[in-house]
Parts: sequence; C-alpha cells; structure tokens
Amino acid sequence: MIKYLVVTLVSAVALNVGAAQKFKRFHQRSVVADAHNDFLTEALTKNVSIDQNLEGVTHSDLQRMKKGGVDVQVFSIWCDGLQLAPFAYANRQIDTLYAFASRNAARMSIVKTPAELKGAVRQKKLAAMIGVEGGHMIENDLVKLDSLYNRGARYLTLTWNNSNAWATSAMEESSDTLLHQPKGLSDFGRQVVQHMNQLGMMVDLSHVGEQTFWDVIRLTSKPVILSHSDCFFLCPVFRNVTDEQVLAVGKNGGVINVNFFSGFLDSNFSKYQQVFMQKHQTENDSLQKTGLKPTMVLKGLFEKYAAEIELMRPPLSMLLDHIDHIVKLIGVDHVGMGSDFDGVSSLPQELGDVTRYPLITKGLLARGYSKKDVRKILGGNFIRLFRENSANN
Repeated sequence: MIKYLVVTLVSAVALNVGAAQKFKRFHQRSVVADAHNDFLTEALTKNVSIDQNLEGVTHSDLQRMKKGGVDVQVFSIWCDGLQLAPFAYANRQIDTLYAFASRNAARMSIVKTPAELKGAVRQKKLAAMIGVEGGHMIENDLVKLDSLYNRGARYLTLTWNNSNAWATSAMEESSDTLLHQPKGLSDFGRQVVQHMNQLGMMVDLSHVGEQTFWDVIRLTSKPVILSHSDCFFLCPVFRNVTDEQVLAVGKNGGVINVNFFSGFLDSNFSKYQQVFMQKHQTENDSLQKTGLKPTMVLKGLFEKYAAEIELMRPPLSMLLDHIDHIVKLIGVDHVGMGSDFDGVSSLPQELGDVTRYPLITKGLLARGYSKKDVRKILGGNFIRLFRENSANN
C-alpha cells in the first residue's frame, strides 16, 4: 500500500511538472508584445540601465524580459503636463533608448516597421518600439510630431491625465476641471489625428476623455489602439473604457491592451489605497514638500510599505476577467497586453514583474482559450494593428 502511494505521488508530481513545462514552452514559442512599459522613466529617475540586473529595483530589465518571453516591447516616452520643455524631454528619453540599444545590439533592436519587427523576433532580439504618452509633447506643432515619428514613435497617446490645447483627458473630463476648453478634439486636434493616419502612426486612446474618444472614432481612417486600458464595467474608474467604447473599438478594428495596474482591475483597490494614504498622510505631505511629484511619492510609499500593499493586491484572475469581458463583447481579435510595468505602484498577485508573463498564458489556456487565440492575445493582435496602420505609408 505504501509503495502504491509513493508511486502515485511521484506520478502526480511528474504530471504537474510536465504540464508546467508545456505551457512555458508554448509561451516561449509565442510572440509576446507588450504595448506599454514605463522603464525609461524609471531609468532616468533611478539612474539605472536596462542591461543591469534590476530585480527588486524595477519591474523590468533586459534579462528578465527574455525570461518572461517578451519579444516586442513598446517603451513609453512620458512626462507630465508640468514639464517646461516636453518635446526636448521626450527626445532625451528616446536618446536613452537608442543608447541602450546601441550597447546591447546583439540582444535588442529599435524597430520602426512590421518587417523590422519580424526580423528582430527571428533573430531572437527584443524588438524595441517607441510610444509617446501625452500629446503635449508635440507642443502644438505638427513638425514636432513628424520629428518624433522619424525617430521611431509609432503611437501617440493623445493625452495623459492632463488635457492639452487640442484634446481633453479622461481625468479632466470626468472631474469637470475644464474651465475654458470644450471637451473633445479642437480643429488642430483633428489635424493631428488625420496627420497620424497619413504617417502610419497609431492613434492611442488610453487616457483620453469620452468626448475625445468619440471625436477620434468618427474621424480616424485607421484602427485605433488603447495601449493600456481596462473595462469600466468591471472596475468603474475614470481611466477605464465603457462597454459602448469597447464595442466601438471592435467595430473600428482596433485593439484594447489590458493594463495590469491593481486600481484599474479591482474596484475595491481605491478604497484600500485611501485607507493606506490616510495612515501615511504625514509622510506623504512631507515628501511632496520636497518637490517630488505625487505619482513618484505614491510609488515610493508603496515600495517602502510593500507588506501592506501585498494585502491590497487583486488576484491574477481579475486581469483575466478583463480579457474575458473584452472577448465576450468584441471577440478575441481585439485584445492584447499593455502591462504598464514600471509605471504603476501595484500589480496583481503572482504578477510582480516581467518574468511572470507565462502565468497569463497558463491562465488563458486554463480558461479554455485555444492556442491560436492565446497567440493573438499575447502579441498577434498588436502586430496586426501595427501592420494595418503602417500599410500604404
């Protein structure tokens, strides 16, 4: 009897190990494209490089991206609306990415076309792409938009949380803080979208207000991207998109890349965060008086009190729920990955950094998605969108 139990136990362990290796092999053989990562901001803030071992310092580095099976990474070019020279700062970040790629030419390559992306993946290099997060970085000048495109930017997020002179943001539309500016696109904003269509630059509708969203949907001649957004139906926060918007993206042929941030996945997270901030209000106020921006202060406090934050993190299943919801509404061809790694203060349980990407594959397969559909979600849909925007340009 004891011998039988031992044999059964060994067999069960062998089966579990075999199943684990099976989904990991499938993940590594799939093309994984992440539409949004803020590593460049972390690199400049913390004075670190992508080719260092940054475990415990950032969510990402080159070696861990390889381990997590990431093949295509869009690096976000970001600054808030208070930056004095946003176009120059955007170029500084792009310079940083080019320097990383130059030092690591055998492991990563900046790509500007679908053909270059395909070539980099075949050579087993990280295909590094550029996305500009915030229309204020073009400084109301189409020539500067052209300049960013020529340097490799392949999407522009029309707004960040701040509105600009020609497009209004979700944060400001939803909070009614717009004083002298009508919601949506201005005449110049419409010129920006049309010019992006002509260039072959994806129009990113993450962060934009609902009126801006609908103005773009009515205007654009190309499928749109939402580089890092989730579903309002499951988590009603200003940054998430309503079912009506999701349906419009499907009709447009676009792709919604799900954001991994806890606060956009779990409607309870904001309540937990309020309690946390009340507990640490004195320290928060003190840090902000030193000149640190609120977003940086929040990330710092979350890192310092990681044990408290651990209790607030939603399960990985909630991320999969957002994918399921999009698929239910508009099909599997319109959802992808937009992690927001290195740009968020909290991530789901089990998804602490880029090395954990295979767990998403495991979860999708466990929910009954076919291998073909999982490949679409992991990267195929993003690549299709990139190709369709690039066509005839």
